[in-house]
Amino acid sequence: MSETPGQHVPHTLIADQERYSRQILFPGIGAAGQQRLGSAHVAVIGVGATGAASASLLARAGVGTLALIDRDFVEPSNLQRQVLFDEADALESLPKAEAARRKIALFNSAVTVQAHIADLVPANIAELLGSADLILDATDNFETRYLLNDYAVQQSRPWIYAAAIGAYAATMNVLPGAANPTACLACIFPKPPSGPVETCDTSGILATAVNFAASIQVTEALKFLTGQPNLMRRSLLSFDLWTSERSEISTARPRPDCAVCGQRHFTHLAGEGRPHITLCGRNSVQIHEHHRPVDFAAMRDRLAPHGNVRFNDLLLRFERSPHTLTLFADGRAIVQGTTDITVARSLYARFIGS
Repeated sequence: MSETPGQHVPHTLIADQERYSRQILFPGIGAAGQQRLGSAHVAVIGVGATGAASASLLARAGVGTLALIDRDFVEPSNLQRQVLFDEADALESLPKAEAARRKIALFNSAVTVQAHIADLVPANIAELLGSADLILDATDNFETRYLLNDYAVQQSRPWIYAAAIGAYAATMNVLPGAANPTACLACIFPKPPSGPVETCDTSGILATAVNFAASIQVTEALKFLTGQPNLMRRSLLSFDLWTSERSEISTARPRPDCAVCGQRHFTHLAGEGRPHITLCGRNSVQIHEHHRPVDFAAMRDRLAPHGNVRFNDLLLRFERSPHTLTLFADGRAIVQGTTDITVARSLYARFIGS
């Protein structure tokens, strides 16, 4: 069949047997495994570097439903490693979850992608993750990971941790509902790291490390989704692609005195001590205490005398040097140009409202 340049060939013309033929040939998947993938539902938390790579791999593998959850928008610095975005997405400051949904539709329109432009918090975690068979962590902060761990252990839901920084990648399967459960995140790391924590904004990151972490994470996910959890690795695996240093810590058994899976204290899920304003990386502060609908057109008219404003159906960007305020439809905002929470709160109250 011929097509004119730029013409999109609809999925109905591409049979699943043809699309997934090489994957079906792999004995670990086969026709039965492919069918199971098609009926599976996976949630990906964070659609930055690791999340975009994992979501792309899952969609190309034929996972039927993907829930993509991300609080952020595409920026030019993302393009070096975040495989589902392009320059147009960055220029438009498109929310990452929506940009990823649009790109996936171009290469596998049969996959149902639910784009959630949201910060995962105790108030929405059950709604966003409730129907997923498996949860993949691709976040950039331990606050969200400990929240996810609480929820997964409480609900006996499987999840897979993944992280990448510099040339370093790490991943770990957490199977609280298995016949022989693994250790949970709190078993291995009883408390979040204290003091300054390395981020891609301070230490840089290689796209190869991101794709390494995502490849292992998704391979473990495929084992689970095709009904082979017995093949899943039971260790925290870390690897530095630059130095070739490798380490592996057993996660085969829960720690009996673990506060989460042993004593079932779900402090993060209860929201105890959770701040309403948090540092968000790249010289930014996130304000997520306001949950109210925003009329972007009316807000544009209100802010125009004070700086440059542009908006679309998903967000509004207000630039008043040296700060940029990105406002989402539910009232959540990211203030760039400061790490001072007091300054960020003041800017929000002054221009958006308290």
